[in-house]
Formats: sequence, C-alpha cells, structure tokens
Amino acid sequence: MAVKKQERRNKIKLKLRKTINGTAQSPRLSVYRSNAEIYAQLIDDKGGKTLLAVGSVDKSISGVKVNKIEKAKLVGKLIAEKAVATGITSVVFDRNGFLYHGRIKSLADGAREGGLKF
Repeated sequence: MAVKKQERRNKIKLKLRKTINGTAQSPRLSVYRSNAEIYAQLIDDKGGKTLLAVGSVDKSISGVKVNKIEKAKLVGKLIAEKAVATGITSVVFDRNGFLYHGRIKSLADGAREGGLKF
C-alpha cells in the first residue's frame, strides 16, 4: 500500500508543528511551495495572527526573469527586509513538511542574508 506524497508531507508537518511555535518576538516563518510559486509567512501563533506574507507573485518579484530557486531566494530576502523594517530579527523556521533542499533551502538562505536569524 503506497503512501501518497501529500499524506507523507502532512505527517511530517504535524510532527514538526508539535515542537515549533511562533511568538510576537520570534514568529514562525512558514513556507509553502507549489509547482510554480513559493510563499512565506511570519505567523504569531500565540496571538493567532499573520504578521507578514510574501510570495513569488508579488509585483517586485514576478517581473524578474530568473529560475524558481533564485526566485525563492528573492522571496526570502524580501520577507527578511520587511521583517527587519517592522523590528523582527529572529524567527523560527517552519519548512511545512517539505524537505530542506532546493527552493526551501534557497528561501532560508535568502532570509538569512536579509538579516533574519533562525
């Protein structure tokens, strides 16, 4: 009996979310990756609010002609710039059940270059 990719990702996601929690001082940087786009959110779990959200569909990123890995790095840098502007310097990284390589790793590296600490 084969386990579908989505079921496997959901199991990993639930395991991760048991230990990862975001606060107002150190929010959770949640990443979602679709086939074509990538999105990142800063979430305060205690308050139940999304503080910032950035995606590769933003006007400043969607006009740039680069591959998906470089686009993910731009999303990471953009969310880091917005977070630092609002006074957030440290986050808890939530890969959302995705493996930490490729676009997920690129987004994390971009966020680190932008000034976020995880």
